[in-house]
Amino acid sequence: MSITNEEMDHLSDLAMLKLSAEDKDLFTKQLNTILEYFDELQEVDTSDIEATSHVLPIRNVFREDKVEESIPLCECLQNAPQIKNGFFVVPKIIDTE
Repeated sequence: MSITNEEMDHLSDLAMLKLSAEDKDLFTKQLNTILEYFDELQEVDTSDIEATSHVLPIRNVFREDKVEESIPLCECLQNAPQIKNGFFVVPKIIDTE
């Protein structure tokens, strides 16, 4: 499998990237190298290898869910750049008008 320059144009459009002709050529070559490696991997016989979902044994690492003392409000807000009425002040990001 390989990617053509037209397919690279389509991919860059989907990713909303404006690429120069040199960049498109470079990325096309790089993606084709990656795809060639995938083709090599497809040739490896894995018929007698057991399927795994993770390479390391997985165990539950969650802590016990219990109620504990909260961090004091003054300690939570001590590094806030701006505070108002005990809350963080952040810039408005949605225009509701």
